[in-house]
Amino acid sequence: MIGLFNKKKVPVSGLDISSTSVKLLELSQAGDNFRVESYAVSALPANAVVENNINEVDSVADAVSKAVERSKCKTKHAAVAVSGSAVITKLVEMPAGLNDDQMEMEVSQDAEQYIPFPIDEVALDFEVQRDVPDNEERVEVLLAACRRENIDTRVATLTMAGLTAKVVDIEAYAMERAFQLIVPQLESHDEESIVAIIDVGATMTTLSVLQGGETVYTREQLFGGQQLTEEIQRRYGLSVEEAGVAKKQGGLPDDYETEVLAPFLEAVVQQTTRSLQFYFSSSQHSEVDYVVLAGGVASMAGLAELVQDRLGTPCIVANPFANMAVSSKVNAMALSNDAPALMIACGLAMRSFD
Repeated sequence: MIGLFNKKKVPVSGLDISSTSVKLLELSQAGDNFRVESYAVSALPANAVVENNINEVDSVADAVSKAVERSKCKTKHAAVAVSGSAVITKLVEMPAGLNDDQMEMEVSQDAEQYIPFPIDEVALDFEVQRDVPDNEERVEVLLAACRRENIDTRVATLTMAGLTAKVVDIEAYAMERAFQLIVPQLESHDEESIVAIIDVGATMTTLSVLQGGETVYTREQLFGGQQLTEEIQRRYGLSVEEAGVAKKQGGLPDDYETEVLAPFLEAVVQQTTRSLQFYFSSSQHSEVDYVVLAGGVASMAGLAELVQDRLGTPCIVANPFANMAVSSKVNAMALSNDAPALMIACGLAMRSFD
């Protein structure tokens, strides 16, 4: 069994491996309050990670090592995640009262009927969710299965960087966990509120729809900030590195905002609208109560206002650290700038306190 739902209380740093960077975050907790103890972001070479698959273990391990060094993180255990598209989840019913060993045996025996891959190529885990309504003799169990190679490459990467992968989570569940920290920022949020989290990364945009704080729908599509970087390269004759720096720090010609940035922001709104339409068509809902923007693109000036204006739905930029204390060794300004992109890393770091 893999550690997707591992409950062992061991301090872990959250390590989010995306297509362009490694993001490391370490939290501590006192009562109900969290504190950021260390954090760092380390860039990845092109094609080291493609569509959530680690292609170059050495390069990614090197980036992880740099992130650990920069952050001065002392924790040697880490939680990492696989993308939702790499995982099959299924809610199944089982007899109540089974111990973990009995349930593991039952899951292993029944898994083949739910998993469309050879069972010896798959890593499995499970977690009891709740009693079956009107039947206290049975429970609902969440079964999760992931191709073993996706787990193994992450474990090998961390090992090479001198860390131990204590937990392998699912990105959607890490996002869901971090969302608990966003709830106080939403006006009149209640258990029935439907919240769409739009995570716009470098190459992938992920929609997670949460109701009552639980993920009820996810969808990934190939779209992200890299398209803006490529357009800057093409229009102004810059290298990838130059375009990336210019995108963040400015200094581009006067026509950049109207000719390049504005069309890109419009494309983000279109992708958001399209993702939500897929959700609406697969559910009985025709609107959401809130939109939360996450990922590296989220903090672009004017994007949240544009989304709110076009959708007619309240929209905020995710900041899971809004109410957290920050260690003196952490660059608070950099943390604030990177906050929307650190939702998954934050959710992973919160596994220390399960």
